[in-house]
Amino acid sequence: MTPLQSALKRRPSSLKHSLSFGGGQGYVDPEFWLSEDKRSLFGSWSPDVGNHESVGSSYDDYMTYAYKANGVVFTCCMVRQFALSEARFQFQRLENGRPGELFDDTKLGILHRPDRNQTTGELISRMDQDASLAGNFYGTVINGRLRRLRPDWVTIVVGSNADPEMSPFDLEADAPDPVLLTPARVVHYSPIPDPEAQFRGMSWLTPILREIDGDSAAMTHKVKMFRNGAFSNLALTYPKEMGVDAFKEYVKMFDGEHKGTAQAWKTFHFGSGVDPKVLSMDLKALDFKNIAGHGESRIAAAAGVGAIFARLPESLGGAGLMQGNFSSAMRQCADTTFRPTWRMMSAALETIAPPPDNSRLWYDDRDIEFLQQDAKDAAEIDQALANAIRTLTDGGFDGESAVRAVAPHWVGKLEHTGLPSVQVQPAAPTPS
Repeated sequence: MTPLQSALKRRPSSLKHSLSFGGGQGYVDPEFWLSEDKRSLFGSWSPDVGNHESVGSSYDDYMTYAYKANGVVFTCCMVRQFALSEARFQFQRLENGRPGELFDDTKLGILHRPDRNQTTGELISRMDQDASLAGNFYGTVINGRLRRLRPDWVTIVVGSNADPEMSPFDLEADAPDPVLLTPARVVHYSPIPDPEAQFRGMSWLTPILREIDGDSAAMTHKVKMFRNGAFSNLALTYPKEMGVDAFKEYVKMFDGEHKGTAQAWKTFHFGSGVDPKVLSMDLKALDFKNIAGHGESRIAAAAGVGAIFARLPESLGGAGLMQGNFSSAMRQCADTTFRPTWRMMSAALETIAPPPDNSRLWYDDRDIEFLQQDAKDAAEIDQALANAIRTLTDGGFDGESAVRAVAPHWVGKLEHTGLPSVQVQPAAPTPS
């Protein structure tokens, strides 16, 4: 077993506490990264001099209390992953700085089959999942397979050959060789930059932790309402002369007869002197649906998918059900979330799938069903451009100049037959 494989399989034995959400442990670093015998490889590197970037929030808490425990967060993450996983990676030629045709290559094999029983879709899902929960995805190739590195076990160490203790924000700071993995061997995908860091990213969950906490609290409130008898608007007043022991005995008997959903809607029988009072505060009076719905919408907005595309209850009524609004929301997600995400994924994966000269790693979305409306619109735009070129050439303008003026991205892609249009041919001589 190589040292690299050994390090990747080692679990941390101690936790490094930091800011956390939900009361759990903070982000952790593997013991290997901070051990004294390995620290010497960086000269005088020390975690106290500010020349390293460790994750500042809790991955375990985000995973446990947000992703696995909150239905809205999970739904938004799931919608993102399923929609993004439909794309494929291809190389794209660059012709005079303009994007050209897409083509396949043997170098893309690691992306088509990143690991056993995995396809490009699983890779994209993992990249988006780690970026959503930790702000970063890390991966490296081992024995021809792309292996994901747990983001909370990775620390980015920065410095320079001249000064290994410099800050990440110094102008000459770069990512030097880490203990085991050089930057050239690591896929690092961080779509949302952390403003407090130079290299690492930030989870989109971070700004909405209060919204998640509020949504979880609202769900707990609703569950408690049902568990405590399917209502929460009854108060009992007891006579002053009732002793403490009698009071506790009566409360115990009342709860045994009426507490819980199995006891709901039973007839109440009150003893002498007990005065029941009905309170007006219930879920309807609290406007529970709107309160919860507003929180769901803000979470979906931070996820970049919106309530309509995420199919949250807030959108399942009124104008949200109209086909036009759904199509508009779907296109907005594609233009402002999915395509930028695919672009950044492509740039990150060039580390392990370097493109040939005059090309770049890009995404292929031509076979994604929910984007077919965009393909139809693109075809209509091309038709309008072709009609404009035809109008200019029929008016006597040179064909090549018409293409450069109307559709410069078509230059070099169209081949003329050399046969002029009928409209620009010389008129036949008039017979004498």
